[in-house]
Amino acid sequence: MTTTAAERLIRIGEVARGAGVSVRAVRYYEEQSLLVPRRSPSGQRLYRPDTVTLVRFIQQMYAAGLTSSRIAELLPCWDSGHTDPAQRAMLRAERERIQAKVDELRAALDRLDEVIAITDSHP
Repeated sequence: MTTTAAERLIRIGEVARGAGVSVRAVRYYEEQSLLVPRRSPSGQRLYRPDTVTLVRFIQQMYAAGLTSSRIAELLPCWDSGHTDPAQRAMLRAERERIQAKVDELRAALDRLDEVIAITDSHP
């Protein structure tokens, strides 16, 4: 393994701490082919420092309900900064799905507020 002086690699614990996740989560992302670490001569996982930001992005996408396969579809644009038409279509579809969930939650919240208002006026 060769690295330049400017390309400092970090260990899995540093990635986990920096991203606010467990080491187990980082390993899971690797199992899902979302992360590909380098290996030290002794076999330790080593990552680029920007992996911390990538792990945060992965966390956000999982929180939004995307599957690991959907997230994997997005990873090429993480490095390139560009998306292709299929990726953009998938992103739009996922956005519509998330917006529908938000709308459902907003309606549930409105209904809950109505119930609270009724119960507050009738002790």
